[in-house]
Amino acid sequence: MKNIILLLFPLFLFAQTKQSTEEQFRSIPSAKNLRDYMEHLSARPHHLGSAYDKENAEWLLGKFQEWGWDAHIENFYVLFPTPKERLVELTSPKKFALKLQEPIQPSDPTSKQLKEQLPTYNAYSIDGDVTAPLVYVNYGTPADYEQLDRLGISVKGCIVIARYGASWRGIKPKVAAEHGAVGCIIYSDPKDDGYVEGDVFPKGPMRNSDGVQRGSVMDMPIHPGDPLTPGIGATKNAKRLAMDKVDVFTKIPVLPISYGDAQPLLSELNGPIAPDAWRGGLPITYHIGPGDAKVHLKLVFNWNTVTLYDVIATMTGSDFPDEWIVRGNHHDAWVNGAEDPIAGLVSELEEARAFGELKKQGWKPKRTLVYCAWDGEEQGLLGSTEWVETHAEELKQKAVIYLNTDGNGRGYLHVSGSHSLESFMNSVAKDISDPETHLTVWKRLRAKRILDAASPKDRDEIRNRSDLKIGALGSGSDYTAFVDYLGIASFNMGYGGEDDGGIYHSIYDDFYWFTHFSDTDFVYGRALAQTAGTTVLRLADTELLPFSFTNLSETVKKYIEEIQTLVKNKQDEVKELNAKIDDGIYTATIDPKVKFIPPAKKEILPYINFAPLLNASDKLAQSADGYAKARTSFQSTDKQLVKSVNQKLIQTERSLIDENGLPNRPWFKHQLYAPGFYTGYGVKTIPAVREAIEQDQWKLAEEKIVSVAKVIENTAAVIDAAAAELEKSK
Repeated sequence: MKNIILLLFPLFLFAQTKQSTEEQFRSIPSAKNLRDYMEHLSARPHHLGSAYDKENAEWLLGKFQEWGWDAHIENFYVLFPTPKERLVELTSPKKFALKLQEPIQPSDPTSKQLKEQLPTYNAYSIDGDVTAPLVYVNYGTPADYEQLDRLGISVKGCIVIARYGASWRGIKPKVAAEHGAVGCIIYSDPKDDGYVEGDVFPKGPMRNSDGVQRGSVMDMPIHPGDPLTPGIGATKNAKRLAMDKVDVFTKIPVLPISYGDAQPLLSELNGPIAPDAWRGGLPITYHIGPGDAKVHLKLVFNWNTVTLYDVIATMTGSDFPDEWIVRGNHHDAWVNGAEDPIAGLVSELEEARAFGELKKQGWKPKRTLVYCAWDGEEQGLLGSTEWVETHAEELKQKAVIYLNTDGNGRGYLHVSGSHSLESFMNSVAKDISDPETHLTVWKRLRAKRILDAASPKDRDEIRNRSDLKIGALGSGSDYTAFVDYLGIASFNMGYGGEDDGGIYHSIYDDFYWFTHFSDTDFVYGRALAQTAGTTVLRLADTELLPFSFTNLSETVKKYIEEIQTLVKNKQDEVKELNAKIDDGIYTATIDPKVKFIPPAKKEILPYINFAPLLNASDKLAQSADGYAKARTSFQSTDKQLVKSVNQKLIQTERSLIDENGLPNRPWFKHQLYAPGFYTGYGVKTIPAVREAIEQDQWKLAEEKIVSVAKVIENTAAVIDAAAAELEKSK
């Protein structure tokens, strides 16, 4: 018994030391510091290329160095268009020019910084000067255009007006151009984030009638990053594309406007009354058009190259210096950007300060920490993408994980990421205290999900599953290049859900709004620093990396089942459509007041052979179980053996990469997760197969079933190799 106690004592001591280090770390972040950082960083507009963007980067560099990090600024040189001329006017049946301006709010001090604010516009719209009839297209999704087709309404030669929501903004001009439109206007409807949802700013948090959502419309589902240097870093001497060779600009001019500016345009539309689901919150009758309403849209841009400032700070690991834990949040904003992105960046800063404090007391991370403050995220993930493309070979060898935040608020923990670390992320959430309820953030989120469950079956699954599910990563923030391009396991996390607002990408996303309507006392900023920092600390200091593949195999199986259901539903829809046509339902129920084109019969969908995917999924499940058993019995302290296993574990996410990429967009290489070609930010899982089926490309779907199955089998083989290494310890 004495010998057993002596053997167990070092493990007990290690557990106690680990626990006390984590507790010490979590006690350091300060809400007051978070507030002070935000007040400084959001004091002036700091968009890419601005003077304060550079000043902030230099201030961040100084902070990292003050806290004992090795830090530097890495520059890239990227294309960034800014408006030279913007004009939208109604030319018929009467003349009316839109103001295209967000006004000063007297109670909001930074809203008056007019000379430093970027105008309201969409970056990477092409120049254009068009006058055409106006058509309202709801959210401007592919499904909305299918509805227009059924109503016999064409947008060819027209300017479309679409409301924000339902898909990423860049999809709206993309789909409009595919249907022959010559221009696109995007507006924020009060039903979505304005007075229908609550009091508007400055009385409340929602979008007022003059608020406008700026944003990039670069075709990021093709590739993010500098448009002129796809696949390579935008260094000073990089070879750049000619402007006419760029494939991520819009095909038509596009501009965002407020709902105050949109109302007089929409009021002049006639034609069919919009379907119920298309009607917003403005006090008008929503018509579709086209009709007498004509609009003149003119846009001219300065197409300049600007300098980008990525701040990179490192703390070298003591035991595994060539294994990197990478953490990031961007520092640029469209205007003052208190919520997006500064609320997330200040938490990252407090993590860095806390690690600096631990280092002063003698602690050193076993793995190297790389803390990044990206520039140019808002235009198209420029800073992170150019850095990843520049350092791709080194990152492939060394990066264990990338952990991203991008803003923060009050409410529940939200995590999306690589499912091989789902169980690990649950373990972190179970040790973080919610600042308001004092439950763990895991328990609070679980209770919320049980309450919101769509069915008793879903509710029971949440109650009975040991881990809460995390979401899959699409795009829209700086994790994209890490996971989609290089296959680096990644997380994106933050708190929110109790601080809805309508100031996104407007001049009112500032310190005043945040401290009145969001995380007003910064307790959830502190919680984010504790959550992300604990994640980094555990990954940095554990001997054997905490990858686990049972949840991954379960998730892959679920994705395959979803795709099979997609095929069945499409088959059922075709059968139902043809039956209705045979029964004369469409021709018998035409409303004489509405022009309607009845649909044509469709061919029954072909048989799809899912056997390769199902077999690969079974193999993955077997490998996951084998690794779990080997991991449970692993007891070796042989550092070389541990390092060898860890290298294989790091490669498991890499093995989900297909170097050929996705169809028609080779930059996106991950075969489980990708942004949808027609969703933009929203994720498509097993995208090569799923999107081929959605677009009725049946031959391509069968080809991709085989190739994706091979990728999954490769992943299973890497897991098997890791398990075999663990077995050597017996």
